[in-house]
Amino acid sequence: MADRRRPAPTGPSGAESRPGRPTLRVAAASAAAGCVLLGAVAVTVAVVAGPGPGLTGYVSEAGVADSGYAATYRIGVLALAGGLLLLAAALPSAVRVAAGLLVAGGVCAALSGVVSCSAGCPLPPFERATVADLVHGGAGIAATASVVFAMLAVLFTPAAAPRLRRLAACGAAVSLPLAGAVGLAMLVVGRGALVGVLERMLLAVCAVWGLATATALARRGR
Repeated sequence: MADRRRPAPTGPSGAESRPGRPTLRVAAASAAAGCVLLGAVAVTVAVVAGPGPGLTGYVSEAGVADSGYAATYRIGVLALAGGLLLLAAALPSAVRVAAGLLVAGGVCAALSGVVSCSAGCPLPPFERATVADLVHGGAGIAATASVVFAMLAVLFTPAAAPRLRRLAACGAAVSLPLAGAVGLAMLVVGRGALVGVLERMLLAVCAVWGLATATALARRGR
């Protein structure tokens, strides 16, 4: 008797498709978008409503222990860390280098959220910093750098989807000059309005890129 079972669906290459994997990636992308949005809102509330020095201070000063919004800031940073990890899981295998960088960025962001800096979040070379200050500041810098390098990894991966490469190109075009300006200003000028404004702009660009990329991945998989 002839076997009348329907053949398994195949993909473009002839291999059997795996419908579960795209579904998981769409779910991860949607969750990543939500985490990035939640984290950005929470950190913004903590920075704006907290007793920090405004634009002349670091964003991290909203999370010092004696701040009334320290918990809000910490929740926001941890949500952003989770968003980076989920975004790494949502990226296609063609951009695994970018995914690895986002995993590193998520881990560093979580470390930055767990380890609080002292009052003023001092950093060298103009201020004396404690070990916690160095760990917090170094982890935050490493997390931001990982996100910027992830943009470049997506941009220079020919197999990546055109929409993802366009988003990465826009993000890298804005974040690279800002990152260089922040690093130079911290070494030459130190704490002040210049570093404060540049830091906030850089973090905003990274958050917008993460949210836009996660949204694009979620919409593409539907």
